[in-house]
Amino acid sequence: MADDYARTDRFRGARIHLCDLAGLEIRDCEVTGLKIVDCYGSDVRLGGLFERLVVNDVDVTAYVEAELDRRHPVRVLAREAASPGDYRAAWDAVEKQWAATFDRARSLPEAELHEQVDGEWSFVETQRHLLFAGDAWLGNAVLEEETPYHPWGFPAGGMPPAESAKLGLTLEATPTLDEVLAPRLARMAAMRRVVDGLTAAGLDRVCGRKPAGPYPDQEYVVRRCLKVVLKEEAEHHRYAVRDLAVLEARSSPAEP
Repeated sequence: MADDYARTDRFRGARIHLCDLAGLEIRDCEVTGLKIVDCYGSDVRLGGLFERLVVNDVDVTAYVEAELDRRHPVRVLAREAASPGDYRAAWDAVEKQWAATFDRARSLPEAELHEQVDGEWSFVETQRHLLFAGDAWLGNAVLEEETPYHPWGFPAGGMPPAESAKLGLTLEATPTLDEVLAPRLARMAAMRRVVDGLTAAGLDRVCGRKPAGPYPDQEYVVRRCLKVVLKEEAEHHRYAVRDLAVLEARSSPAEP
């Protein structure tokens, strides 16, 4: 069994030389200044938020971002939202694409919706994560609800289990897609009500709470919190349709 290293800085500044790293996976890590030099192999994949990415001395950052925007235009609406109308238009697009994707997902067997394609979150886990994102950034920070967190919420992998427990999250739960979609759609409806009532002054209101305990103690403004929700929806929809395509290909009978 492969070794598993978590929440450690033992590799900070390390130099790995003449080693077999086939199958190495680096997830949820700070990689500023990471260099991979004179290495070789096939099927090398990178995913994450990279401010600058250089491959074989070619800065590919702008190309990658432009291609992602072309394939997933809701990313642009989410990223560039500034006025109340922009936020409404972005949320319109988010609702529309998820409605179509939920229909796609329901055409697959329930078991496949719990399958982790290439080790990524399953479709159901993705919905649980977006439920948590909405609970934290909208329900808690913006709306200051008394009990904002649904127990099926699924935080990012970097949140310690003890912190998840403090929020009342049941990470080991195994709800069905329809069970998860009940609170998920309710949270989406809350977002709809908020963006429909947005004003310029409301966007600049300082929230009375931060999203959750582990988040930094700093000022959280409504526009920032709502933009996080928009970006989470846009990015995780991208991941979801990527993996749905794999599941659909497996389920489709081969051509004779």
